[in-house]
Amino acid sequence: MRSNRAKVRAVSVAATLPMLAGALALGIPAAHAADHPLRDLLAGTRPAWATAKADKGATSDGARVSARVYLAGKDAAGLAAYAKAVSDPDSASYGTYLTAKQAQARFGATRAQVAAVKSWLTAAGLKVTGVTRHYVSVSGDVAAAEKAFGTQLHNFAKGSKTYRAPASAASVPQSLADAVLTVTGLDNAPHMATHDDQLPPPDTVFRNAGPFSSYYGSKTASTLPSAYGKKIPYAVKGYTGKQLRAAYGAGKRTGKGVRVAITDAYASPTIAYDAGTYAKRNGDAAWKTGQLHQSLPATYTNTEDCGASGWYGEETLDVEAVHAVAPAADVTYVGAASCTDGDLLDALGKVVDHHLADIVSNSWGEVEAAQTPDLAAAYDQVFQLGAVEGIGFYFSSGDDGDEVAGSGTKQVDSPANSAWVTAVGGTSLAVGKKDSYLWETGWGTDKAVLSADGKSWTDFPGAFTSGAGGGTSRTVAEPDYQRGVVPDALAEADSANGNRVVPDIAAIADPNTGFLVGQTQSSPDGKKQAYSEYRIGGTSLAAPAIAAIQALAQEARGKAIGFANPAIYAKYGSKVYHDVTDNPTGKGLAVARVDFVNGYDATGGLATSVRSLGKDSSLSAVKGYDDVTGVGTPASGYVESYRRR
Repeated sequence: MRSNRAKVRAVSVAATLPMLAGALALGIPAAHAADHPLRDLLAGTRPAWATAKADKGATSDGARVSARVYLAGKDAAGLAAYAKAVSDPDSASYGTYLTAKQAQARFGATRAQVAAVKSWLTAAGLKVTGVTRHYVSVSGDVAAAEKAFGTQLHNFAKGSKTYRAPASAASVPQSLADAVLTVTGLDNAPHMATHDDQLPPPDTVFRNAGPFSSYYGSKTASTLPSAYGKKIPYAVKGYTGKQLRAAYGAGKRTGKGVRVAITDAYASPTIAYDAGTYAKRNGDAAWKTGQLHQSLPATYTNTEDCGASGWYGEETLDVEAVHAVAPAADVTYVGAASCTDGDLLDALGKVVDHHLADIVSNSWGEVEAAQTPDLAAAYDQVFQLGAVEGIGFYFSSGDDGDEVAGSGTKQVDSPANSAWVTAVGGTSLAVGKKDSYLWETGWGTDKAVLSADGKSWTDFPGAFTSGAGGGTSRTVAEPDYQRGVVPDALAEADSANGNRVVPDIAAIADPNTGFLVGQTQSSPDGKKQAYSEYRIGGTSLAAPAIAAIQALAQEARGKAIGFANPAIYAKYGSKVYHDVTDNPTGKGLAVARVDFVNGYDATGGLATSVRSLGKDSSLSAVKGYDDVTGVGTPASGYVESYRRR
């Protein structure tokens, strides 16, 4: 299985591990402290790993620091309240959106606030290097940063390395408490990668070996051992838009008049050709002139550390999946300068500041344990500004199930854990003959390989390989829209007060029942590049699929849906959802796969395996809401349920 969901790398402008999007709905509050007279603390600005035990002493006063001071705006509480009201179908303000200009005027930072922040920073000896609607960026030495933020910067051991971080929470003058949301960049874990403004060529070609099924069950692996008491089908070659549209009840809707944005890092140099070729080869409507746009940064950074070329496939999947399901939707790709927090925040901010789209698909994230509270407020502020403008953000929930196998800790992913985004979980999807919807399971895969004699599956059903992310957040409070729907056993898993549970909704994700994508890739020797097609999955597929379905729903509504979670949960328990369970047929389910050992041709040999479905680590898809598929997947009637009557 190819890597599918893009990881945010911990080399951000904030110089911290990745995001907490959504832990604090109104941002990180300042807290008065007796030992900081006339200053307000910025909670969360001292990272958890900066402990007294790990302290290696003060950082040199002359060391360089680059930071961002995020602006709170003139009414942070009002912003959150308005975002909630316009997103709630039961509110009199539902759908009363503001323009980007109106949102900035009502909730953005004032000129006086910006001027005061700049004056404070420069007076401390820092140099202002940039000002946006969201933050003031500065650079300078450690001594100046310590003076500005009222803390000492020390060196701390983190694993086998040493990084700089505040020895105590940063603070701001009380006179600026209402102007400053938080500061990022005071720690530098891990070290910033070397800048490189040139994008690398595409990754080495990846292909799936056959045999394949053209639809679920069309070709049986009759010569291979049985699984769960029966012969099993070969994995599909890869579903197309026609099959996905039928499975999720698209009807005649095309997304006409709806704008969808996709955020990822970097930019595939062949995206226009690939998307056009794929549509032509697989029966999708041809792209119209001006239907696909790109909004790209002037330069790129951290290309080696972020694995820039690996993001090309992510962009390609997202663009082709959105167009396959919503062929008339306008698509704007917004590429970040790197895979770091600051650059991804800039990309999201660009969508909101210029209202580039009403629906935003995001197939990236990181484990919640890596979240940093100093960035939580910055992300949620962008999501809330989007909500008041009628913009909804859709985030993949992750591809590693409960994350125990990869991180050793049961946890959810962020930013999918934010209370202000729609977290999209994943399923295994069976589309039958004539594009009929057969069933779905929660996506979770166990793998066993063919024995040497070819007569059995070794250690069947084998080991867990991947599955939809989900579970209960340890840091984000339970949002109102989940109350009464999410079982108490899930919501109260870590707190009697209840926490956010992920995901909200789901769609196809299992790469064994995945989507066919087309991309220009490099030959194994790196000398040539050519277009080829392969099957792929992950919640990187589920997120753009749901974004595209929401485009169809918005077309039906005739108006922006905005932040969709309140509306999604209001439809819970109705026939507009497929209620997905792990065992829909009452028997074990599996598919057979034959893969190229080297990933692209038979010269390195073939590997045959059985992939069991519905085995998502410790997570389970059950009747009703669950932490693998949320409320379920869109069924016939979901799209039209948004029509205003």
